[in-house]
Amino acid sequence: MQFALTAHDRPGALPLRLEVRPAHLDYLRSIAASLVFAGPVLDAEGKPCGSIIVYEAADKAAAEKLVNDDPYSQAGLFERVELKGFRLVVKDGAVAA
Repeated sequence: MQFALTAHDRPGALPLRLEVRPAHLDYLRSIAASLVFAGPVLDAEGKPCGSIIVYEAADKAAAEKLVNDDPYSQAGLFERVELKGFRLVVKDGAVAA
């Protein structure tokens, strides 16, 4: 099952995001088999201010563990997170049934 994380950074947290980013990317590489896609949300100036990650996980508890194990989460980067079930319908221009 897929789960979508929408995470909003704490105000003024860009320096923390940049500091923790190498560990975050290493973590994403280590869980690559559990990722559908991932990337930063950008503010009006094009700077990262949050994240969107879609995980493949057995259940919500497993997806929550993936979120909680992320160095960004452990560093306290996020002010608010939402984790909800997700279903991919369009990929690379192809529409799924």
